[in-house]
Amino acid sequence: MLDTNQPATRLATRLAFLVAGFGLACWAPLVPIVKQQLNLDEALLGLLLLCLGVGAISAMLFTGILSARYGSKPIIIAGGFGLTFILPLLVIVTSPLALGVALFGFGASLGAIDVAMNIHAVDVERAADRPLMSGFHALFSVGGFIGAGATTFLLSLNITPLLSCLVCAALMLIVMLITWPKLLPDSGKTAINSTDKTPLIVIPKGAVLLLSLLAAIMFLIEGAILDWGALLITGMEQVEKAQGGLGYMLFAIAMTFGRFRGDAISARLGDKALIFWGGLMTFAGFIVLLCIPVPFIALSGFFLIGLGASNIVPVFFRRAGSQTSMPPALAVAAIGTFGYAGILVGPAIIGFVADIFSLPISFWMLAALVCLVSLSANKVTHLD
Repeated sequence: MLDTNQPATRLATRLAFLVAGFGLACWAPLVPIVKQQLNLDEALLGLLLLCLGVGAISAMLFTGILSARYGSKPIIIAGGFGLTFILPLLVIVTSPLALGVALFGFGASLGAIDVAMNIHAVDVERAADRPLMSGFHALFSVGGFIGAGATTFLLSLNITPLLSCLVCAALMLIVMLITWPKLLPDSGKTAINSTDKTPLIVIPKGAVLLLSLLAAIMFLIEGAILDWGALLITGMEQVEKAQGGLGYMLFAIAMTFGRFRGDAISARLGDKALIFWGGLMTFAGFIVLLCIPVPFIALSGFFLIGLGASNIVPVFFRRAGSQTSMPPALAVAAIGTFGYAGILVGPAIIGFVADIFSLPISFWMLAALVCLVSLSANKVTHLD
């Protein structure tokens, strides 16, 4: 039995989530800058963002089997250090090809640490015998807020993008060095029943397929806010380019607040109401963002989107543990991989739609998709 009740182990798990959220969010304010540096149009930028998604999903497909063999600790370490060392490369590349390679590596690091830290968190939560997962995911959102805020603040001081990235990378390096010795060496080896029989790719079926599709929609929304939110509000002339990260920062604040309160809200209202009203609030956020041409009010749309979306995906994971279409562990893995395909590959689709029509039209498409989530609330809470 793994000794996962120690405060140091829980702290290390939280720090892993923090680094993952921080590293990903540091990229958001850099998108307009990199786009301008390399003179990219929306279609080419969307294709390059696809490299990030392909890298992440490629790593996710292998992380489960590698964790079963070697434990999640070395993968968390490799992913965290990968984010640390690749982040500065994203702003010094001189060609679209080089950016694509760097984004692939950045995405692979993110995908590896994301799956591995969730496997690690499963062991920690199971041994503690009390809910901890929402708190762990809240730290991902905290990292998102700090990462977007720190990068935006440094850029607003007219500090060069490279130096800004080096400062953020140094912070991640320090946290990873603190995290390293406190992670469980055998976590993951017990989270998966059999190395030999564990499938390399988990394909969702039955009830899990519905949960996976809905999770992909919610993660697509998060990915769009991350990669395209800054371009949307700067293109609509709501803020200057240096303040482009404000939208994602507000989104991350709302996600953080909502996740810290998620367990209590679910206990009081129930999962069905949480999905329905959360989806409706997310839709309202898009309306505010796209329809009200007042910068302060429009930016509040990001907050509404984050608050509404914050606890929908955790419900999907909880429901994955109670359905009977697939073993719970495989169901959670399938939803995670399928969902993160939305957050990482979906923004590339947004880029192509924006190139054909416009970026606001792409965001209207997201608003329509989130309505499907609200309408599925009853079905999700009555899955077998």
